[in-house]
Amino acid sequence: MSEGKLSQAAAKAVRAQNLLDNELLAEAFKGLEDSYTAAWRATTIEDVSGREKLFLAINIVGKVRDHLTAVVNNGKLAAAELKQLAETAERKKRFGILT
Repeated sequence: MSEGKLSQAAAKAVRAQNLLDNELLAEAFKGLEDSYTAAWRATTIEDVSGREKLFLAINIVGKVRDHLTAVVNNGKLAAAELKQLAETAERKKRFGILT
């Protein structure tokens, strides 16, 4: 991956981590999950379609959170790769190795 893409991934990770750490967003996720779960449990035995939709809604909230976590983890890997590239370039410079 190019340095530019690695830098973008690292920057995205910081923004995603800020979202995950945001109290308002965490509260929104929790509120949605609780609301959907309560509505799911309140469905009647005949409301199969309603339960399925609520089940999907609950899972989508989790998938959004999982996506943000994946962005953070990918960004951490990108930052480590950038660090390694910088260290390699510094060693080459130090020992006069030109590419």
